[in-house]
Amino acid sequence: MSTVFTRIIDGELPGRFVWADDTCVVFSTIAPITDGHMLVVPREELVQYTEAPDDVLSHLALVAKEVGRAQQAAYGSPRAAVLVAGFEVDHLHLHVLPAWDEASLRFDNARHDLPAEELDAAAEKVRQALRDAGHGDRVPAELGSPALA
Repeated sequence: MSTVFTRIIDGELPGRFVWADDTCVVFSTIAPITDGHMLVVPREELVQYTEAPDDVLSHLALVAKEVGRAQQAAYGSPRAAVLVAGFEVDHLHLHVLPAWDEASLRFDNARHDLPAEELDAAAEKVRQALRDAGHGDRVPAELGSPALA
């Protein structure tokens, strides 16, 4: 049985993709803690952080760093935060989000009622910041597809 993230990656469920490569994809969460909140997800179904191969973890961390830089540029945040929890989906993922303080980095701050247009706009803002940073080759041609041009 595929995880919900695999189903998003495979196009069975909608996603808002900002990054794609052979190892991972990055897409918006549907319940962002802050605007621009993204998930870095390996293509391979790995259940949790502590079971992932070192090369995959290294790659995810480097992608999270670039996404975080893009978020800082797009939103003017002083920091980019990376959270690893993984209780909601049994598929390893890193939460990367623009951050202004530690108090706001709680999952109970997640907003579940944002209109699709706002989620689309937030993803496009990060996509543009990634392009501006020279990562256009990793930004999918279409917001709703993990395929590269």
